[in-house]
Amino acid sequence: MTKDRVVVGLDIGSSKVTALVGEIREDGQLAVIGFGESISSGLRKGNIVDIDNTVKSIEEAVKKAEQMSGMNITTVYVGICGASIASLNNKAVVAVAGSDKEISETDVDRVIQAAKVISIPPDRKIIHVLPREFIVDGYNGITDPVGMAGSRLEVETHIVTGVSTAIQNLIKSINRAGLEVEELVLNPLASAEACLLSAERELGCVVVDVGAGTTDIAVFDQGGLWFTTILPMGGNYITSDLAVGLRTPLVQAEKIKIESGCVLAELVSDTEWVQVVGVSPKDIRRVTKKDIANIIEPRVQELFLMVKDELRRSGYHGLLPGGVVLTGGTSLLDGLPELASEILELPARVGTPEQVGGLADIVKSPAYATGVGILIYGAKQMFQHMEDEEGFLTQIFGKVQGWLKEFF
Repeated sequence: MTKDRVVVGLDIGSSKVTALVGEIREDGQLAVIGFGESISSGLRKGNIVDIDNTVKSIEEAVKKAEQMSGMNITTVYVGICGASIASLNNKAVVAVAGSDKEISETDVDRVIQAAKVISIPPDRKIIHVLPREFIVDGYNGITDPVGMAGSRLEVETHIVTGVSTAIQNLIKSINRAGLEVEELVLNPLASAEACLLSAERELGCVVVDVGAGTTDIAVFDQGGLWFTTILPMGGNYITSDLAVGLRTPLVQAEKIKIESGCVLAELVSDTEWVQVVGVSPKDIRRVTKKDIANIIEPRVQELFLMVKDELRRSGYHGLLPGGVVLTGGTSLLDGLPELASEILELPARVGTPEQVGGLADIVKSPAYATGVGILIYGAKQMFQHMEDEEGFLTQIFGKVQGWLKEFF
């Protein structure tokens, strides 16, 4: 394989750091060829609180991915989330420059640059400017206007910003681990890349990625990203509730949550028992699975009521017939789709990464949706860059042919 066909995604979460190495094959398919994972100990609610521990976690995950893939990793696409993230929608318009009024790549770049001219606080930085649709002379719903004739080009964009210091701390941690950042990728955008069906994007849907420290929300409409936000609450809150309610250490509470947790008490029996080790190793008790569910259910209800409030606050008034796509490690809890559907009043399903080959079975879980999505996003950017280079070389080759014809 050649290094220019290899892409690396890095998901730095509150509970784990995941490094994925992918290869873009000759047929354009993306195959996972390397995977590494480590416990994350330097993040809280998606934000870095300890750079040294974060660096160690990154180095460990990357080393494992290098060993599996046989590649030397130097550059990465990196996911970003946390309460510092904010988003807004903006429009821009430019006049088509060419005398023949044919829209070119330059015109598209100009109108996107114009959309970036917004008033944001000095402590924030733009992460993404994502075109939702283009409008040519009043005709909307256009996804790629290049080659079309028109005199007026408009764009509707979704702009994502983050606090500059949080971005700097993330980049600094990656650089100290000996890596360069190719591009930052918003986590809910990445999760959508991994789990959403094209029909869901077009119809309108919401992605809810429930991780350990945060819950990422992304609304899609007519194929484009309409709204994003990140809640500073995730599966760790459930673990904490279980630790307090069952009087058990956090490690034991996490194990109970994974192995015996359910978010709807009505789905479990009060005759199924679970052994609980207390704070003292000698303190061993038994509780029913229904007792566990009765602790988990109120916290998850609170979470989805917050999601519902965010959707209301977003100003989106569509019907979202594509429903809710749940992902992230916490989405594996029994009963989560049913409770989400009940509270949000939308159909719900659990999204699993399906769009990669190679070692895909290793990461075929909602827990790795963000990491796989970052990899897919990076592969698309790399593939686009390869196509642009091929087009440029074809153009140069054509000019050289013309010159040769003139001389001979």
